[in-house]
Amino acid sequence: MFKRFTMMVVLAVLVLGVLAGCGGAAEEETAGGIPADAALKITGNVNNEIGWAEADVRAMDTIEAQAPNKEGVVSTYTGVPINTLLEKAGVKEGATTLVFVADDGYTAEVPLADVQSCADCIVSFREQGGFSTVLPGFSSKAQVKGIVEIQVK
Repeated sequence: MFKRFTMMVVLAVLVLGVLAGCGGAAEEETAGGIPADAALKITGNVNNEIGWAEADVRAMDTIEAQAPNKEGVVSTYTGVPINTLLEKAGVKEGATTLVFVADDGYTAEVPLADVQSCADCIVSFREQGGFSTVLPGFSSKAQVKGIVEIQVK
């Protein structure tokens, strides 16, 4: 009887070990609790550093904005208002600047107040995936292709 009980316990432990190995990997997070694979994140002087998968950003309410493309032709872009994203992160009092960071390391700084007063400033959806900033009336240097992070300073 004892031998049978011991075999059952050993078998149960083995089954549990196999089942534990079959579980999905936990989603990796960065130090701020942002998923490591976030396609777009907001960091810095905010109440809630936040990151989204591309599908999550694309599922948000969108608007259209018109701005000149790199050839100077006015094009229509679809995306999420930057102010909507900033509201989700909760910009802290005293913040004055946004830094847009591209996937290739390019950065562009713009005054926070200017973006907050711009209803048509968006993070637009790129056809090949990813995002770009569209800021009508801003310098072409503020139009960041491949944006992956908005730093609030």
